[in-house]
Amino acid sequence: MEKAQTILSETKPIETKEVSGSVALLEALIAEGTNVIFGYPGGAIMPIYDAIYDYKDKLNHILVRHEQGGIHAGQGFARTSGKVGVVFATSGPGATNLVTGLADAMIDSTPLVCITGQVFAHLLGTDAFQETDVINITTPVTKWNYQVTDANEIPEVISKAFYIARSGRPGPVLIDITKNAQLQKFDFSGYTPCNHIRSYRPKPLIRKEYIVQAAELINQAKKPFIIWGQGVILGEAEKEFKALVEKSGIPSAWTILGAGAIPTDHPLNVGMLGMHGNYGPNVLTNECDVLIAIGMRFDDRVTGRLDKYAKQAKIIHLDIDPSEIDKNVQTTVPVWGDCKETIPALTELIQKKDHHQWLQKFREFDKNEFDAVIQNELHPASGELTMGEVIHQLNELTKGEAVIVTDVGQHQMVACRYAKLNNSRSNVTSGGLGTMGFALPAAIGAKFGALQKTVVAVIGDGGFQMTIQELGTIMQSGVDVKILILNNRFLGMVRQWQELFNDNRYSFVDIQSPDFVAVAAAYGIKGRSISERENLSPALEEMLNNKGSFLLEVMVTKENNVFPMVPQGCSVSEIRLK
Repeated sequence: MEKAQTILSETKPIETKEVSGSVALLEALIAEGTNVIFGYPGGAIMPIYDAIYDYKDKLNHILVRHEQGGIHAGQGFARTSGKVGVVFATSGPGATNLVTGLADAMIDSTPLVCITGQVFAHLLGTDAFQETDVINITTPVTKWNYQVTDANEIPEVISKAFYIARSGRPGPVLIDITKNAQLQKFDFSGYTPCNHIRSYRPKPLIRKEYIVQAAELINQAKKPFIIWGQGVILGEAEKEFKALVEKSGIPSAWTILGAGAIPTDHPLNVGMLGMHGNYGPNVLTNECDVLIAIGMRFDDRVTGRLDKYAKQAKIIHLDIDPSEIDKNVQTTVPVWGDCKETIPALTELIQKKDHHQWLQKFREFDKNEFDAVIQNELHPASGELTMGEVIHQLNELTKGEAVIVTDVGQHQMVACRYAKLNNSRSNVTSGGLGTMGFALPAAIGAKFGALQKTVVAVIGDGGFQMTIQELGTIMQSGVDVKILILNNRFLGMVRQWQELFNDNRYSFVDIQSPDFVAVAAAYGIKGRSISERENLSPALEEMLNNKGSFLLEVMVTKENNVFPMVPQGCSVSEIRLK
């Protein structure tokens, strides 16, 4: 009894200190390793902004010009750094301005924690000034959301938010904090990170028998084909994946979000899948005998017509999200689990092989595509500049070491097709949602996430004008982003479809633009505009060598189309070269 009493007397009491909910939030962010926040203040989040005034030495807050710019910057940061992006916004319109970015992050599996201010708890449901029901608005586009009305909840809720955002299949989380909870004082006993939530299983159990079955199919295959997506990158399994590819000798192709997991010029990398992907990977999808899909979701832009997609093949699908397996394409062998664990387990069981003849077939298609499309796109003999030759020249200068951030449209497909990528996390684009206006703010975030890298934002003249105000963020923060505008004076991708499928009826796609160089100059950003081929390489060198941000506008041919192309409603094997 005396011993028990001695132990109790020696137990130190838990130290607490009285802090506001706002301070507890900031302490939690610091404990989670957050060092950059993208945000925009307002009335309902003002207590948090007042608290952050005293944390300027620990938290670098980047003042964006629009909340959508803030969340896209958070996405860019998450994609290059591998960390959770953090975004602040106020209530009402501030919160609703996050919705597009939340939807983008949700479909592209980008880990974010968004903090929104909310009106006082006693005003909820009264249509108070700048009150919106942000929880119900964002439920479909978040992995988890929660409204805090009591400051005592903040430490635990934030720990859950980070755990949910980064674990399993990553995604965006939104925490809505009422103003009274931000101001409320409570006894704060420190921050404990979360590593388990009852009923939430971020990684499914790996079933060894399925890995054995998958290995047997691969070992028996004559024409196996690997298609991989961003899951390899999110799982930090690039080395494991490379080992699998090289041991198996299997030709491998990528979705746009998977680009860079192995280098572009790897001998077994046969190119990009999808509507504007490479000729061989698309056609030969319908000739392989075993199709191994890793960390991808069989998006419609990759599969084309599902009733004509890889019907001859046995399908092996590796994914961390069980809901993706059998959702679009029926699998022969499902391999649930984190690819960081499932890929090495599969590699151990497969035989080392060399599928030289099968690989050679991809290379034959490469030659057809080069002669019909790539030669003229990258090395035109005359005429106006093409988007492809701009990206080709950029490759020559960056040697595949830059981070390429693309907007949405023709320039995106051209950049994804032709950009040379030596490293993972070097291709940042809006994949599933296709959000115009993504690139400029995402490039800002991407640079903060990869400070030692050259970050080049490749943007069309239409998408650039959707978030052009973020030039102000560049001006104020001093971030070094290279902005490359490929200006064809059209909303190019829509125009291409109107040309090919609507009898050249160009309906509201002829877009006029301001003097982009003059606009950049107004924000203190150097710039240049060119239209002549002989000026291209020197101008790109000037952009890349400039200390600080630089805007280069390249006037490209107006009515050039992106090929190859799988027309909507067609099979991937019906891909057109012209």
